[in-house]
Amino acid sequence: MSSNTTVRTARRRTLRVAAAALIAAAGLSLTACTGSDTAASKPAASAESAAGAQGTDAKVDNKAGKATSPTRTQKLVDGSTAEVYKLGDLHYRLKIVNNGENLATIEAKDGDAGLDANGMYVVLTAGGEVRSWMGGEHQGPGTFKIAGGWTAKVTKVGELHYRAKIIGNDGEAATIEANQKDAGLDANGSSIVLSAGGVISAHA
Repeated sequence: MSSNTTVRTARRRTLRVAAAALIAAAGLSLTACTGSDTAASKPAASAESAAGAQGTDAKVDNKAGKATSPTRTQKLVDGSTAEVYKLGDLHYRLKIVNNGENLATIEAKDGDAGLDANGMYVVLTAGGEVRSWMGGEHQGPGTFKIAGGWTAKVTKVGELHYRAKIIGNDGEAATIEANQKDAGLDANGSSIVLSAGGVISAHA
């Protein structure tokens, strides 16, 4: 065999090896692409599974938002209804409802609470008693004679922050603090509300 023939044979073998390598590489590439496509086309969670997850959340939300029946109801002086809920010892919540609409809510925990509801004054005691009245307002700061024979000394502490010292024959009997929200007090049968705007009213 001549040297030229040997060279040609070697070249053919090299070309065959290269072609085989290319085919193998193409095959691996094709397999990788096919695997990727399979993963991408894998179906997501079924509609039933998704609905099941949503159903679980809805049950939790419904349970958390379930309304508790009021312990009792009471008519207020303006014709609306007070729904009283007992939440624990010396802990009550009052909702003012009119025509099915919740107008306001106050809560008394370990102490009395009060509200100035557009000129109707409401006190909820720590024992769950409700009193409502209209009129008898005084705009603080200042010193005023109020129902029940008391004197109220109202001072402004800051923006929407007022304090009232309730003074009787024996001196200072109580202090009411209305800081960003109204406050109320039962003073030996007299009900007193101090609003965050400095208005004080009492009813005996």
